[in-house]
Amino acid sequence: MIVKTKKYKLETKTYIGLAMKNILREQWWVFLIALAIMAMYFVIPSIWWIIGALIALVLYILFWLIQFAGVTQLEQNKILFDKLSYEITSQQVLIKVNPRQGMPLNWNMIKKASIENEAINLFVSKAQIIHLPFRIFNTDNERKFVETIMRRKGLIKEKEAEKAVK
Repeated sequence: MIVKTKKYKLETKTYIGLAMKNILREQWWVFLIALAIMAMYFVIPSIWWIIGALIALVLYILFWLIQFAGVTQLEQNKILFDKLSYEITSQQVLIKVNPRQGMPLNWNMIKKASIENEAINLFVSKAQIIHLPFRIFNTDNERKFVETIMRRKGLIKEKEAEKAVK
């Protein structure tokens, strides 16, 4: 079965939000490092431990925010923010610019996937995200078929798919 979606344009604000959420989930341990530095206050009492840890944490978050904002400006990534349609099969995701031009993306190139906030997100890398809102699917069965493919490929867990159905 081939699932053909409607055309969809990923907004830069949505992209930056998704990418930041993903990086903070992947690198949650950075907050533990900041807490450990702050805890040095109890070893050598000085407010600078807390201030330094907070500054480092804010700079870390700003670094990633600037990276993802920069991705939206790069010429080679402009394709991510064009109006695209998708053809999804059990072998690949075909990203189509128009009926004649498209780029195949095999399922093994996708590192992880998630279903949240009425959308399916496919993460190719930290900076490349395919955001598929439920509204671009023609029927509910097509969306469920894509979820089934992702479950079979091991990209999502059973519980995550059940939450999306509800």
